[in-house]
Amino acid sequence: MTAQSETHFEHGAGDGGDVRGGSAGPVPPIPGPGRLRGAESERLLTALLDGMDAALCAFDADGVVTHWNREAERILGWTKEEAVGRRGLAGWAVRTADAADVQARLFGAMTAPGRQVHEFALLRKDGGRVLVRTQSSGVRGADGRPAGVYCAFSEVRTQIDLERSIALSEALFEDASWGVVLVDADLRPAVANVHAARALRVGRTSMLGRPLGELVGEGVEELESALQHVLAEGPTQGPAELWVTLRADSDRTDGGGGDARRCWRSGFLRLVSPMAEEAPVPLGVAWFFQDVTEAKRVEQDAARSRFRGNQLHRATRAAAECEDPMEAASVHLDFALAGFADHALLDLAAGDSPVRLIRTAEAPAPGTAATGVPMRYPEDHPALQAFERCGPVRTSVGGTAVPGWARARRWPEGTVHGLCVVLRSRGRSLGVLTFLRGPSRRGFDRSDVLYAEAVADRVATAVDLARALA
Repeated sequence: MTAQSETHFEHGAGDGGDVRGGSAGPVPPIPGPGRLRGAESERLLTALLDGMDAALCAFDADGVVTHWNREAERILGWTKEEAVGRRGLAGWAVRTADAADVQARLFGAMTAPGRQVHEFALLRKDGGRVLVRTQSSGVRGADGRPAGVYCAFSEVRTQIDLERSIALSEALFEDASWGVVLVDADLRPAVANVHAARALRVGRTSMLGRPLGELVGEGVEELESALQHVLAEGPTQGPAELWVTLRADSDRTDGGGGDARRCWRSGFLRLVSPMAEEAPVPLGVAWFFQDVTEAKRVEQDAARSRFRGNQLHRATRAAAECEDPMEAASVHLDFALAGFADHALLDLAAGDSPVRLIRTAEAPAPGTAATGVPMRYPEDHPALQAFERCGPVRTSVGGTAVPGWARARRWPEGTVHGLCVVLRSRGRSLGVLTFLRGPSRRGFDRSDVLYAEAVADRVATAVDLARALA
C-alpha cells in the first residue's frame, strides 16, 4: 500500500465519519488541498481511491463504512453502493463467528500508534472466503480525537507473489553465484551484482552507465549483438557461450594470450514493465552469465588430444605405405598441419661445425622447387637455437603481424608465432622441424610443444632410415 494512497485518504477519512444508517449513500464532500472544495474535491478523491492497486475501505468512529474502492469491489464482489453505509463487517464481509475478533483487531488501530498489520479471512459476495493481509491506521479529527480508521488490503497470495519477486531480485543481486547485469535499451549496465563486478574487474557502481566497449575488449561485438537480438526478438532458445577478453587484458602481447580470454555461458531475458499496455517498449535486458573457462579449456584440451592422436595414427598408417622414407617424412608434415599450424618447414643438418641447415621439405608444398637450398639463418635464429640446445624453442611477435619480423627469419610473410623442435634419432641431431602460425591463431603452448615433438620423432625416424639406405 503506497504512502501516497494512504495520505490521500487520510485527508478525507475524518470528514467521512458522519455517515449513518444501513443503506448506501453518497460519500460526503471532503476538503482537498489548495482551493479544491465540494464536488470537485470528492471527484478527485474518488479517482485517487479507484486508481489504487490495493483494495481500500474506511470506517468512521462508529464503525460505519465510508469509503470502498474498485479494487475492494474486485476482490470481494461487493459494490460501493452495497458496502458504503454498512456498520461493521459482520454478516456480509466477515463470518459472524469471526466478526468480533476481526473488528477488534481492525478498529483497534483507531487508537493504536502507527500501522497495524493483520491477516484474516473475508467473505466474498458469492460466499467464498479469501485470505487477505491488511494494513490499518487510525484517523484523527481536527480536535485530535479518533475519527475513524482506514484499511488497505490485498490477497495474501498476491502479496506473497510480490514478496517473492522482491526476495528473488535481492538474492540475485546479493547472493547469486553467477553474474547478473541489467542492461538498458542503450546497452549500458544499469544494475550489476557483486559477482558480475568481480568478473568484469571493476567497481559495482563505476561500471554503471558505461558502454560495454569500455569494459570488454575482444568479444564485445558478439555480446552487443546478442543483447540487441533479445531487445528486438525476445530471449534466445538456450544459453550462449561467449569468449571475451576484458579491456584491461586486451593489450596483452604474451605469446600464450589464451590465459586472458574468458568463456562466459550467458542467458538473456527481455525486460518489459508489468504495467505496460500492448506492444510495450522493452526496459532492457537481464544478462546472466557464469565463467566456464576452465571447464571449456579442459573440454577443448581433451578434444584436441583426441584429434591429434588420431592424426598421428593416420599419418603413421599412411607413411607405412611409402617406399621412399623422405616421402614418409613429408606425409607426416602434411598430417601434422591440420588444425595445428599454417606452415611446416623441414631443415636437415649438413656439416659438423659450423652446422648448416638445408631446406629439405615444406608443407604445404611450395609451387616451385625450394628444397635443397642452404638457409642463411642469422646466429640467433630459433632453428639454430633449437639445434644447439637439443630442445624446443618458441617465439612470437604477438597477435598482429609486424612488417619485417617474419622476413628477417626467412619465414613466410604474415607469420607471428614460431615453434622449432630438433630431430633426434640414435643419439644424433639430424635437423630442425619448424611450425609457423599466422595472426588468426594463438601462440604455441606447452601442449603444442609435446605434439610437435611427437611429430618430430616420427620424421626423424624416417630421415634416419633414408640416410641409412642412401
